[in-house]
Amino acid sequence: MLPTDPAALDLLRDGRIEVKGRLVEASNATLFVSVEADGVCADAVYKPIRGERPLWDFPDGTLAGREVASYLLSEGAGWQLVPPTVLRPGPFGPGMVQLWVEVDTGRDLVDVVAPDEVPDGWRPVLRARDRFGDPAVLVHADQAELRRLAALDIVINNADRKGGHVLAGVDGAVYGVDHGICLHHEDKLRTVLWGWLDEPLPDDVVAGLERLLGGLRRGSGNGLAAELAEHLTRKERQALLERAERLLSTRRFPSPTGDWPAIPWPAF
Repeated sequence: MLPTDPAALDLLRDGRIEVKGRLVEASNATLFVSVEADGVCADAVYKPIRGERPLWDFPDGTLAGREVASYLLSEGAGWQLVPPTVLRPGPFGPGMVQLWVEVDTGRDLVDVVAPDEVPDGWRPVLRARDRFGDPAVLVHADQAELRRLAALDIVINNADRKGGHVLAGVDGAVYGVDHGICLHHEDKLRTVLWGWLDEPLPDDVVAGLERLLGGLRRGSGNGLAAELAEHLTRKERQALLERAERLLSTRRFPSPTGDWPAIPWPAF
């Protein structure tokens, strides 16, 4: 099942979950599962709330809801950058369930290369040295989907956009995953997608922001604003609105503020 399949959300909400294994590299409990209903089956990721590691700056038990909120915001902008994501009961209690993305392993989007091996058209982000002491450059592709993902990171205040969280789907689309450490009311943006510093926002990004702000401004009684209220505090929702308004007002990709590390470590 592809992330764009309209039946995906209902399957994730109502299907029977069977745990297949665990993704051991994840910092929080992250389980690989299958979800089945009425003969339809799909792979998914299940992150039970009880398996969330406590963080000093995010309230306990809120990461699953932030993943769902990030999905809702991507959809609200019309960008479809986050795989279908729901909050529901599971074998180990309530948690986030997100459709698994089949990755095109032959299509890189973020990489670390030697300075003389930067692919044509790619954007450099950071110059450093690799573990052998040789010069290296953190780079990412320059394409419309990544520009939208960079804008989404700004809006959701993504504190952990690693290269490994940017997926090239076998369907040709680009997806961002792992959005538990997002949507704090304080500025915490850390991302590898800094390749367009101070450049104007493309028209499709502006249109998405306008659509998103329309949904956020409709009040807490219905639609997107009401759904976000189930996962975010009033203070977090106000900060979200202000970030989106500021980005649309400037119509430019921002530069790092210098008040917070601009790139997560490790970057992958």
